[in-house]
Amino acid sequence: MQGFVVAMYLVLVAALSTISSHGIVASSPTFDVINYGAIGDGANDDTQAFVKAWGDTCGDAGAQGPPTLVVPGGKQFKLSSVSFQGPCKSSSIFVQIDGKLVAPSSLREWTACPSGSWLVFQKVTNLNVNGLGQVDGQGSLWWGGAKALAFSDCDNLVVSGLQHINSPKNHISIQHCNGSTISNLNITAPETSPNTDGIDISNTNQLNIHDLNIQTGDDCIAINAGSSYINITSVSCGPGHGISIGSLGANGANETVEEVQVRNCTFNGTTNGARIKTWQGGSGYAKSITFDQITLNAVKNPIIIDQFYTNAESSVVVSGVTYTGFRGTSSSDEAITLSCCSVGCSDIILDNVQITSSTPGKTVTASCQNAHGSSNSTTPPVPCFT
Repeated sequence: MQGFVVAMYLVLVAALSTISSHGIVASSPTFDVINYGAIGDGANDDTQAFVKAWGDTCGDAGAQGPPTLVVPGGKQFKLSSVSFQGPCKSSSIFVQIDGKLVAPSSLREWTACPSGSWLVFQKVTNLNVNGLGQVDGQGSLWWGGAKALAFSDCDNLVVSGLQHINSPKNHISIQHCNGSTISNLNITAPETSPNTDGIDISNTNQLNIHDLNIQTGDDCIAINAGSSYINITSVSCGPGHGISIGSLGANGANETVEEVQVRNCTFNGTTNGARIKTWQGGSGYAKSITFDQITLNAVKNPIIIDQFYTNAESSVVVSGVTYTGFRGTSSSDEAITLSCCSVGCSDIILDNVQITSSTPGKTVTASCQNAHGSSNSTTPPVPCFT
């Protein structure tokens, strides 16, 4: 009899464990902005409801699982500038955005943006922002204004699944966010909109970006100072200004970027493809950079290093840059431009690069200044390397 009781006890424990593992007994807590007073009609300002919901989400210790801030689908939430601050009590935080977030529809409705951003997440470790929703910055009101969505000091950040449109400035800003992943996003703004970078990265290490569609009026992705070990794969870019390293060295600054891998990306009608740009008067370096398996469709400057970004020399050292497996067309006569300052660009390698004109019957050329390296199976031929 005692053995039977023990056996039944073990069966009961196993069953409870199975139920718990499926989230039936102990489910992760959710904090729906509707329960905090959000209307979601696109007219009323829902900012304070979001602030209150975030306060409880961030304040939950996560004893029953990671807390989740929920923005439900089928509704449109108007938000003024707001900062979602950490650190939070739980070791990880989820934000599920299935509805639409919209910025104020007129400038008089904007409150101060002390951070220069509309929506900010700061000092939240293991933050996961995902969903099927949309983030609309209403940028046509003031192109060149605030960034739409900024993440600062958010290590192990994950952002996926959202649509970002019409930011006044950068759509997504990543600063001091190490060990993070950005994936499966659609980012769009008019081709004529100024400064509407898709993703702007600075002072960030170990960042993976993959499976994005970016159509903007500026850089699809800009990799700025203090960034290293940035991996970008399967990004469709265009219209826009391409994927850029820099600009580096503005206002005499010493700035560095290194260990960047850009692979299996497509540029459609962009101003640039693979670009490195530096300012005069600055110092530092851009090194260990690879652009690999790149498809070009009528790109104005498919490959470009520009160390005369403001018509004067730069002292930022460019080295160890490899271009491999380029295929496609240039919309300008000059498909490859390696314009390096007197310090020079060293260890520049072009391998298996085949670029032709997007205009049938025309030929394209390459130019170089103070560039040192080698080329193999490259069309057009690079005069410095022949």
